Amino acid sequence: MSSSKRSQITITVELDKDQKPENIIWQADAPPQEGKSQQAKAMFLSLFDGEAKDTMKLDLWTKNFQVAEMDRLVFHSLRAMADAYLKGTNNKELANDMQKFAHYFAEETEIIPKDE
Repeated sequence: MSSSKRSQITITVELDKDQKPENIIWQADAPPQEGKSQQAKAMFLSLFDGEAKDTMKLDLWTKNFQVAEMDRLVFHSLRAMADAYLKGTNNKELANDMQKFAHYFAEETEIIPKDE
């Protein structure tokens, strides 16, 4: 038997009568969420398939998710992807370019004020 640990993340999507997401609830069995159900209004999930060398993705948002909230989700996701890219590749130049684009996106969507 393997001595490796396992962790499980469960995502439950509650649908309305028209099969549109009403609620997204997730739970993890590891800290900091450990056993606590958390509600989300939207999610991006990307899984890399090593054999196909492609990404499988699932993007969901609840029917009451506002455009301004989508702007924030995309902004924070872009920043997180740039951070993950830097951590995984140590390519500072390209990660910095990604962060610059995230900043530009935030300015254009008025999440942050434009630099003068």
